Formats: sequence, C-alpha cells, structure tokens
Amino acid sequence: MLDLAQKRILLGITGGIAAYKSIELVRLLTKAGADVQVVLTDGAKAFVTEMTLQAVSGHPVRSTLLDVNAEAGMGHIELAKWADLIVIAPASADFMARYAQGMANDLLSTLCLATESPVLMAPAMNQAMWKHPATQANATLLKERGVLNIGPADGAQACGDVGTGRMSEPADIFATIQSYFQSSIIEQDLLGQHWVITAGPTMEAIDPVRYISNHSSGKMGYALAEAALKRGARVTLVSGQVQLVAPHGVELVSVKSADDMLSTCEQAMTKQADVFIGAAAVADFKMKTACDQKMKKQSDADEITLTLVKNPDIIATLAQQKRAKIMVGFAAETQHVIEYAKSKLERKGLDIIIANDVSRTDIGFNHDSNQVTVITKDTIWSPDKAAKSELAVQLVEAIVQYSISAKF
Repeated sequence: MLDLAQKRILLGITGGIAAYKSIELVRLLTKAGADVQVVLTDGAKAFVTEMTLQAVSGHPVRSTLLDVNAEAGMGHIELAKWADLIVIAPASADFMARYAQGMANDLLSTLCLATESPVLMAPAMNQAMWKHPATQANATLLKERGVLNIGPADGAQACGDVGTGRMSEPADIFATIQSYFQSSIIEQDLLGQHWVITAGPTMEAIDPVRYISNHSSGKMGYALAEAALKRGARVTLVSGQVQLVAPHGVELVSVKSADDMLSTCEQAMTKQADVFIGAAAVADFKMKTACDQKMKKQSDADEITLTLVKNPDIIATLAQQKRAKIMVGFAAETQHVIEYAKSKLERKGLDIIIANDVSRTDIGFNHDSNQVTVITKDTIWSPDKAAKSELAVQLVEAIVQYSISAKF
C-alpha cells in the first residue's frame, strides 16, 4: 500500500445520498497518513454532519466562503494553495454544471477555480441525470480541462432505479488517489495529451449464443493504457470483452464488435487525439447477416456454411480520417513478421507499427510477457523480451520520442 504521509488532500462533499460514503473515504485516507480537510456544500449538510467529519478528519470542517475567522476572510485562497489534490466525492450534477461554467458561488466551487492543484471528481446522481446530454457535455468539458474522474458505477440506486450513476466505492476512490500520487513520482510529461487505446478481442455474433473471436487477453493494451496514464495522459481505453480490471483513472469503454469499436473510437476522437494505439485483436470477418435466433443443428447435416464479409479496418479508417496526430498499430503475425508488418505500416498510413510473432508459445496471446519489433518508415527497434507492463513503459517512451524527433 502506498503511504500517503504528508499528502494534503482536500475533500469536497456535495449534496447527495452518497455523501455518507465519504466518511469512510476520509477514514481510509487518514489511516494511510494523509492530512485531510473537508469542505461541505449546503446540500451536503442534509446528508452528513460537520461534527462527524471533524471527528474522522481531525480538522474543523469548512463550508462558508467568506469566513472572517479564516485568514482575514481569505481562507479559500489559503485552502486552494494548501491542497496537493482536491477530491470531490460525491460530485453532484449541479456541482459539475457550475464547475464547468466557471461559477464561484460557494466555497467548494471557488476553491476549484482558485487552485493550481489537480482535481479528482467522483460523480454520483440518478442514472437519468447522468445520461442527460447536459451532464455528459459538462463531464466531457471538465475532462478536456484536465479534471480527473472516477466513475460513476453501475448498480441499484437509492431511488430504486438501476443504471450508471452510483458513486464509486470509497476503496476504489482511495486506490485512484494512491495511483495518482504514485504516478506523480514519474515525470508528468504527457499532461494535456489525449491517448486513445484499443485492447482485447472483438466478438462477431453468429447467432444469439455463438460468435467469432480470438485469443487476445487485452493485457498489452491495458498495460499501455496504464503506462500512458502514469505519465499524465488522459487515456480512453476502448476494450473488447476481457477478464481484466482497467487501471484506475482511465476512461474505459467496453465494446463487442468491430463496428462498435470503430464508432466508439470515432466518438472518442471527435477532437483529434494526440496518439491512437490499435492494440486490439480485431476479427477480420463478421457474418454477412447474423441470425436472430439460435441456429439449430440439423441431424442429417455434417457441414454448415457461414457467409462472412470483411469487418471495417479500424486503424486504417481512423488514419485516413486523421483522427490522431500519431497512429500506432499492432501486427500479430505467424510468419514473415517484419515483412508483413512493414507492408501494413505503409498500406494503412501508420506512423509506427509494433510487430510480434504470435506463433511463439512463450509470448503474446494470454501471456504476461511479450517480445516485439517496433517499426517506423525509417527505423526498426527490437527491445528485449519483457513483462507486458515493463514493455509498455518502453513502448510509450518510444512513441513519445517519435513524436519529438521521428527517430528512436
């Protein structure tokens, strides 16, 4: 567990039933050694008390913008400078709207505008409120401005609805805070950049119970997402169905088919991304027409014919649309690995291609280690075999160096 000693965390609590969970978050943070101060909005006072939060944090709780007893009435500036990290949990739809518009009509919103420290939000609201276009627009705008985010999670809500809108659990928010401070040890040279990474397999339906897929575990793509995140990038991870937990802090979008993956990437890259990495293993073909009902086995038939058509070429399409400044692809080959990878680099209009030999039984699909060759128009580089987490760090560095000088 990462020690949070000497880390100064300002916890803002807004109005919502999830506010009660923030008491547990304060307990986790203080137990890890963090110095925690709490700010309540007026709405939050309906759900939690200042006395309780003062007892668990060890500090007086603040809620008034113009407090004559706090640094001659300028306590909000003092707090804004004090915090290493501002955490807003729960962050209500109302607060997100006011923050996105730059309003400063209470202590918490003023702190967020006055601080130069990072802000992490854990949204919590009714599922319909979260889905509303206004809330989604505010969430997108705040992310574009560098506000960190965790959640919201899926599940049953206090109002009886079921859907996305629950505040992430205190343990998950705590882990995200740990991850932030751990990654801040690494140079944050990718702050302000947006990286979009695909990972895992696609699934192409044959009928409601059968599908075409492959053996991709998603480990390489997830490792790349974590490596870019630790250097400060905002990472959107578009993932097929895998048995992995996304790194805390990435924006995970789960998809199934190649068509889903392409449309999701296009939506994520409405504004040109800095880097796109196509690490997903996309099925080359799909059913021309998937069956609406389960296909029944014919007792007198030993064979069946499926009519397949090509899937969209995701990375070539995105490259043609110039959706990212740097386009990075993967080539999983079983023979003539370098030759085929170079051809794919040119045909698809990529800047970098990362080739690996999936015929080897000691690396690649479903393994924790890998060995690759990184190819550009002018260079070839083959790092040593390594754990995918270690290799991802090297690959992100290679991409960064390419972006600087087009040379490794």
